[in-house]
Amino acid sequence: MTARPERLDRFMARANAAYYATHDPFADFTTAPEISQAFGEVLGLWAAMGWQQIGAPARIVLAEAGPGRGTLMADALSAIRRAIPAFADAATIMFIETSPRLRAIQAQRVPEARFAADLDEIPDAPLILLGNEFLDALPIRRFVRQKVEWREQFVEVQPDGSATLTTDPMEPPFPCLPDKVAEGTIREWSEASHDTITRLAGRLTRQSGMALFLDYGPAQSGFGDSLQALAQGVPVDPFSLPAGAADLTAHVDFSALLDTARSAGANGYGPVAQGRFLVSLGLMQRCQRLASGKPAAMARRIMNAGQRLTQAEYMGTLFKAMALTSPGLPVPAGFEPLPMRDMT
Repeated sequence: MTARPERLDRFMARANAAYYATHDPFADFTTAPEISQAFGEVLGLWAAMGWQQIGAPARIVLAEAGPGRGTLMADALSAIRRAIPAFADAATIMFIETSPRLRAIQAQRVPEARFAADLDEIPDAPLILLGNEFLDALPIRRFVRQKVEWREQFVEVQPDGSATLTTDPMEPPFPCLPDKVAEGTIREWSEASHDTITRLAGRLTRQSGMALFLDYGPAQSGFGDSLQALAQGVPVDPFSLPAGAADLTAHVDFSALLDTARSAGANGYGPVAQGRFLVSLGLMQRCQRLASGKPAAMARRIMNAGQRLTQAEYMGTLFKAMALTSPGLPVPAGFEPLPMRDMT
């Protein structure tokens, strides 16, 4: 008996849970913290500035969602302890992580970290949350315009573990879908991302804090097919392998998530190109200091890593930064409006 087709977001959630439980994701891809230690260091200093902006509370939670190997937080804490040790003393470090395998790796890198499976498990206290390439892995639903109606895509798993896509009437709840679009238009929507942002924004209205997310996607997204998969370091068809054999991600719809955050009462900033954001925080100056006095080949590697994170032809424009803050807080570092001469 053939199993009933599975909604795409449920398939994606199941596939990614299996993937992260059984694979080393860093054998398939390299994230910004693994490219340069300066990335985590400047984000740590961003968090320290945020702590000062919210009044330097005596106790605060510094959390990371989807912390990978723990590299970002380890580098962030190193910079914080050097520059603003009072923030390090005030901070309880927490990782939002569900994979037991990754938790073990993270505990080795950041032994003082405590773990939560979800945002709701973070203790009630002022909060600064960091998330790098976290939202892109949250599952999406996908809708296709067919003739005069929208239909939802479902996944039908085959006996060999591969899958095919089919369309069926939409399961409620579903997002507002425009009527005046061409046949074949695809609309992606991540209920998991919007739920996360809604809960986070609600928390920021009750308790002082801020959050920073860096991820990839256009400034305004949501339309088109952006689902992609990596297996053994190479792109593959997202449905060609059994669930859990590849890492599935999709572009982040920054503009829609910011609208959700603002509707829930938080301030939202961005999206800002990652290159502009990191340069404004001094990432390239930090790379220069790290390279100073090193052998020529090592110095080139350090500077090339910074350029990979910031230049448009690499990660500088595809990746974006967005921030959420409690109402009444000043604009967070890196999100200040550009001077008029820089806006052309």
